[in-house]
Amino acid sequence: MLSLALTTLRARKAGFAGAFIALFFASTLVAACGMLLETGLRGGIPAERYAGTPVVVAGDQSAHTVKKKKKGKEKQKSKPLAEHVWIPAGVAERLGAVQGLKAMIPEVSFPAYVVRDGRVLTGPDGSDSWGHDWSSAGLTPFTLSGGRAPAADNEVVVDAALARQGRLEPGDTVTVQSTSAPGSYKVSGIAGGPAGGLQRQAAVFFSPAEATRLAGRPGRLSAIGLVPDGKTDAATVADQARRAVAGTGAKVYSGDELGSLEFLDASKAQVMLISLSGTLGATSLLVAILVVVGTFGLSIQQRYREIALLRAVAATPKQVRRLIGREAVLVGVLAGVAGCVASLAVARWLRARFVEAGAIPDVLTLSLSPLPMFAAIGATTLAAWGAARISSRRIAMIRPTEALGEAAIEPPRPGAVRLLAGVAFLIGSIVLTIVLGGLSTEPAAMPVTFVTALLWVTTVSLLGPVIAATAARVLGVPLKALSPVGGYLAAANTRAASRRLASVVTPLCLAVTMTCTILFAQTTLGHAARQEKREGITTRYVLAAGKPGVPSAAAEAARQVKGVQTVTEVVETNARGLGLGKYTVQGVTPEGLATTMDLKTTSGSLARLGPGTVALSTNGASRAHAEVGDTFRLRLGDGTLISPRVVAIYSLQLGFADVTLPRDVVAPHVDNPLNASVLVRTAPGADDVKGDLAQAVRGFATVRVADRQEVEAAQAAQQRTNQRVQYLAMGLIIAFTAIAVVNTLVMASADRTREFALLRLIGTTRRQVLRMTRWESAVVAVIAAVLGTVLGVVVLSAFTAGMTRQGAPYIPPAAYLAVLAVAAGTAFLATETAVRMALRGRPADTINSRE
Repeated sequence: MLSLALTTLRARKAGFAGAFIALFFASTLVAACGMLLETGLRGGIPAERYAGTPVVVAGDQSAHTVKKKKKGKEKQKSKPLAEHVWIPAGVAERLGAVQGLKAMIPEVSFPAYVVRDGRVLTGPDGSDSWGHDWSSAGLTPFTLSGGRAPAADNEVVVDAALARQGRLEPGDTVTVQSTSAPGSYKVSGIAGGPAGGLQRQAAVFFSPAEATRLAGRPGRLSAIGLVPDGKTDAATVADQARRAVAGTGAKVYSGDELGSLEFLDASKAQVMLISLSGTLGATSLLVAILVVVGTFGLSIQQRYREIALLRAVAATPKQVRRLIGREAVLVGVLAGVAGCVASLAVARWLRARFVEAGAIPDVLTLSLSPLPMFAAIGATTLAAWGAARISSRRIAMIRPTEALGEAAIEPPRPGAVRLLAGVAFLIGSIVLTIVLGGLSTEPAAMPVTFVTALLWVTTVSLLGPVIAATAARVLGVPLKALSPVGGYLAAANTRAASRRLASVVTPLCLAVTMTCTILFAQTTLGHAARQEKREGITTRYVLAAGKPGVPSAAAEAARQVKGVQTVTEVVETNARGLGLGKYTVQGVTPEGLATTMDLKTTSGSLARLGPGTVALSTNGASRAHAEVGDTFRLRLGDGTLISPRVVAIYSLQLGFADVTLPRDVVAPHVDNPLNASVLVRTAPGADDVKGDLAQAVRGFATVRVADRQEVEAAQAAQQRTNQRVQYLAMGLIIAFTAIAVVNTLVMASADRTREFALLRLIGTTRRQVLRMTRWESAVVAVIAAVLGTVLGVVVLSAFTAGMTRQGAPYIPPAAYLAVLAVAAGTAFLATETAVRMALRGRPADTINSRE
């Protein structure tokens, strides 16, 4: 049977080309997603600031909880924290007992940006800039390449890259914007770091007293580096350190852990990458299965005559299925291996695009191993085998004489098993749509949205012949009226070949549905968030800044401007509940909050927000099962546990954070305590104060005064940047689906060579044949557009109901028309190309060669 399968593959290369192409791209996409998933699970994060220190003691950067399971079993669950966790300075005394140390280096780190001639200097490629105590320079190590160490509190040492960027030399005076008001400092020296300098950050060094003041954490350290002497290895030092700090909340880091400690954004990006690549990979595999089933179904339809002859010469149904299954396995293995080779380039390209979009930092290197490739080959082969078995079930079971008849005439209706499966998937689609309507968080809703869309398309695929036959009858009337010859032939063909029509409609319907779902889920969220921001912020002016933020001193200066009524400072972070669920948090100035923000309170009052209290969004309250008056327990960004009382619940949850706390509660527990924005409310009759505000904050080089329109434009731009990640990831699925559409249309058209030749022999002209196929393409495009739009709207409406509590998704007309135009253009172009190729030969020669 294997030799017969090989013979069939050699004899029908063109027939299997379509299946190979579909499986090739499926393997490529699945393997590339697997590589990204592996990168998230065990990708390397090389240390930079800690490169010269093999062992570092710092806070535990994970929140932990114990989850009880069945039969009394317990499982520990951990999630990364958003901010650096500081440790008591007394931990250093405990580490004094560690033997074999050459040096113990304490460190404090905080945001610190040099401002030169009104320009903020950042690290390479816009990365962060951090301030440190000069005594911690040995962690890298940094050494002076010019000047001297900072001896006074108004002196700094900058790294060589910053010096080049700002053309700084010892003796120059610069402004440094750190955690409080900007200060003037004298550059006392230039520090040279490792070979090539720092690649992912900038460093500014202060005197010990000034660094402690700016860090704002007296009595605490961000880390302690341990440098072994030449006689003791790092592993021994690390073991001793673990025993020394037991019970203090500190954790010992070494080896690959140092990079994760230093670059928290990389650690958070790993978690995001796991979720995103898992969703993308699973969706890709489901799309691939649906596409491959359709491709194999069309391929086997084209082989009915051959399979009928095998049955007529006594081949059993089992032998036919085994033959087709082995053919599929061979094609699947070949396509899987080829796709894995291509996936290396795709994975690298995807990682580079994610870095450009800011989704992951450049420090997170791609992790490569054979495991994703083996998984992709296995998944592709299994998908091919399953698709072939499903597609061949009916033709392999019928009697030989019926098989010969079926090869000539398409059966009038699909089999009972297919119809029952279609009904089952229809019920499943309805149930999953209802479930989707109850999901109110993006991480939970997005994967279910894509699966729901695929389930609906699968339903259409199974019920496709019935839908296609019905649509063909409906569209046949206008076709005949519009074109007496081409339209008449197109109407007759689509009615007689409903299976073939369904096989080409399904991938195009999938393309429209998935594109609409991916694009308009994001536009819906973005539109709702902007609308909520527009409703919730009631001030005319906002103080905004790039890195590192708006200092409270600028907010205080704004308060002194005549005509300013209320100033609300807003600092942002992320936190975790007791179950480690993630919450977005905003810390706001409580005084006068009702005049600058209208969060649409549904219960309680924001006027009661103050020490020991919290306000929650409806989504946050629902997740925490909290009501007004309840105690809400929360781990702040650095792991600090608080238990405020709920005083208000508000409905604006997309444009604002899940949790609203007093600013003084949040600011001490974030790495960057500067404000993300400052809302300025003017008194009645004193609206035109923008010039006075600008004058008041002119001493803050990074701060600007923006009006509502500018803020909304900046928010829209930021949303587009954030959406790029989803568009980029899911764009590959759309591209894969588009390739499947072209592949299926070309296969369907190329197989009609004999039909076109017969039409030519009975007097139909070449132009009339082309006109017929164009009308058929129009039928395919209309059916796919209607079905894809209906399915997309159904899924998006459920998504919108859960996420925004509204029923109508936001679908920009221009974008929607562009989707339909691309889908229709693809259908026409692919069909036209294949048909023109099929019409190249003489009709009589074509029939003779096909017999």
